[in-house]
Parts: sequence; structure tokens; C-alpha cells
Amino acid sequence: MRPLTARRSVNPLAALQAAAALAVGVRLARGRTRLPALTPVKATTARISVVIPARDEERRIGPCLSAVLADPAVTEVIVVDDESGDGTARLAAELGAKVVSGAPLPRGWVGKQWALRQGVEAADGDVVVTLDADTRPVPGLFGAVAAALDRYDLVTVGPRFVCDGAAEQALHASFLATLVYRFGPIGPSTPPAPHRVVANGQCMAFRRTAMLAADGFARIRGYTTDDVALARALTADGWAVGFLDAGGLLEVDMHESVAEVWREWGRSLPLRDVTGLRWQAADLAVVWLTTALPILRLAAGRPTRLDLALLAVRLLVTGALRGSYTRPGPGVLLSPLLDPLTAARLTQATFRPVRTWRGRTYPPLTADADLTVTADAHPATATGTRRPATATDACRPAVTADTDPTATTDAHPVVTADTDPTVTTGARPAPSGRSAPPDRSAAR
Repeated sequence: MRPLTARRSVNPLAALQAAAALAVGVRLARGRTRLPALTPVKATTARISVVIPARDEERRIGPCLSAVLADPAVTEVIVVDDESGDGTARLAAELGAKVVSGAPLPRGWVGKQWALRQGVEAADGDVVVTLDADTRPVPGLFGAVAAALDRYDLVTVGPRFVCDGAAEQALHASFLATLVYRFGPIGPSTPPAPHRVVANGQCMAFRRTAMLAADGFARIRGYTTDDVALARALTADGWAVGFLDAGGLLEVDMHESVAEVWREWGRSLPLRDVTGLRWQAADLAVVWLTTALPILRLAAGRPTRLDLALLAVRLLVTGALRGSYTRPGPGVLLSPLLDPLTAARLTQATFRPVRTWRGRTYPPLTADADLTVTADAHPATATGTRRPATATDACRPAVTADTDPTATTDAHPVVTADTDPTVTTGARPAPSGRSAPPDRSAAR
């Protein structure tokens, strides 16, 4: 006798895809309440120092410096020459910037963090804005980010991108879409959990005294994903971090070719050294199941209804991403076709991370639970007591302990807390050795 209802088998892949689609839907829905884009603020009482770390940037730094030096809101412009082998320092001095010759790179430091720390120490302004050499600020940017510091302790912004040619723009937009699918649109009105905070190191703003007290760049000295590491470390301390849309005030020409987009942006976007294993797996699954798989099935002539729905969502995201480019062209519209390649590149960079940049190779660093914590790298002793900080601490590499809730910190506080549910923003007082959040009311 046949049962009244036939039992249907559950397709595991379909179930996973549905779960990934739900996660993406929740993230994209945040765009309905996201914060408005920054608008120009040309009059400010803040004394603003702009710090630009530069290593072999002679070919790119000129337009950035010309724009910054022409802005009346800027009090001083500091270029930290990070042992460049070209004419970076000479050009910066000729254009009118204050050039700081970077000291030799200490053991355990990544070059950008070392340059930024020196630049912040040399600055005179009460507000510091850091810029990459490939940025092009518009008048009003610096006043806008300084004003935003009334609400936040660290401000980081999203720019508009300059891409040369349809192929470069298509690949770039495909990579950019993965960030939206993993973290949602820029400018969330509700702060994410500390371990899901993202930032853009191409432009950041903060109060100089607060950053010096936190010694933020020393804490993330060994990370190649320095911007996200800094934002997550400070968020875990109770800092309010704002990631705001500044597309109308800042342009960035990041790469010079398709190959450079593939190599460099594909290298950094997995956020490999600031993300725990479980979140890495979840993020890759979202990218493969919601962007790559629908395209592959469509190409094979076998898309499911969920695939078609996800493709429709991807086209809507593509339309929204046009506003992220100075000159949006056909490349943005073609970007979904490259999603399988992008997913493959993110997977490759996750499993085979590269820690080489501008002629320097840095030792491996991971934020996972299998990280070996040694006495040299961690201030806690075997008995759980703290040793006093020493002068040599500044040259020791930073480490993290995502899954060790008992880890104590002194000179090297925890940067990420992917698997530690006790880490919340501002929910508990800062422990000894961890910076307290700045007092914004006293700094105005």
C-alpha cells in the first residue's frame, strides 16, 4: 500500500543555497536604512593634519598632494617616505608637503602601519586624516570627516573608483560585489558586531591624542589587512567606528591594469588574516552559492528558480554599484559574468595567502585558533599574570586569539573575536592594557 504522502528527499546543496540567499537578503535589506552620504564641509575650526604613507609612489602621488595642499581646511600635509627607491620624497617636498623620512622597518611591522605611526607622531593637528597616495580628494572632504568625528571616534569612508577600460571595471565591480554580499552596503545605520566591522584604509580620520593613547597602529603592526584590523581592534575597545559613503568627495585610482586588480585586490579582499576559519568558510560559501553558482548553471542551461531569483538580485546590485565608479561603463554591467572567476580568486587567496607588498615579504600571521602563542608574542605568562611592558615590545609582532576567551593583553590586545561571544561594543569596561574609548564631548 502506497503512503498517502510521498516523502521528498532534501537536496543539501539547495538547502545551503537557500540559507546563503537568506543571509544575503538580510544584508542587502540594510541598505534601506543606511546613513546618507557625506556632503562637503569647507569651514571647520579643527586643525587637520593629513598623513600620507608613501613607498615608491612618485608616479601617483602628485595629483593627491596637489588636491590636499589646495584645500584651505588642511593645516599641514605630511608625507612619510617609507624608504622609497624613487623620487617620492623629492616630489613631495617640491609640491610643498612636509616630508618625514621613515625609519628602518622594525621586526614584526608591516610598512604601512610603521609609516602611519610615524606620521601621526609627527603631526600637529588635533584631527588626523590618513590618505593613500592614489586618492584624489575633493574640497570639503576633510571638513566633512572632521565633522563626523562629533559622532564617531574613527571615521573611514568609501570612495568612487577610477577604472581604465571595461575589462578592468568589470573585474573590479565583481570583486566589489563580494564585499556587499558579505557585509552589506556601506554606511550601516546599526553598528555591526566587532568581528564583522569593515573599513577602508584609503581614507581614515581620528583624533590624534586618542590614537596615540590607543597606539592603534602598533597593535595591528603585523597585519596586511591593516584597515579592518584597526577598526575591529578599536571597536572591541568601545570606539564608535563609522564607515560612511564619501563617493562625491573622494576618488581612487587603485590599479593600472586588469592583471593588477586580479593580483592585488584579489589578494586582500578575503580578509584572511583578520577573519576566523568559520567566518572564512561562511563568506566563501555565500559568494559561491549566491553569485558564482547561478551564473554557472545559467551557462549550462540548467538554472533553478532560486538561481534566477539570485541573478535578478545580482542585476539590481549591479545597478547600485554604478554609483561607486567615477565613469561607470559597460564593465559594471558585465561584472556578473566574472563572478565565478572572482569566487575562484577569493578561494585561492584564502587558502594560499600572499604577504608580499612593494618588495617586502612579511612572515605568516593568522587570526585562527591554531595560532601558536609564545611568550615573545603574548604578554600573558603561564600563570595568567601580566609581565610589565618593555621597550622591545614595539618591535614584536602582534598576534590574535580568536577562540581563547582567557587570553589577556597588554602591548598586543586581541584584534578580532570571531568566536568569542563575550566581545561587545562598549558593554564592559576596557581591561588593563586596552585603550578606553575617546571622550568625544571633551574633544570638541
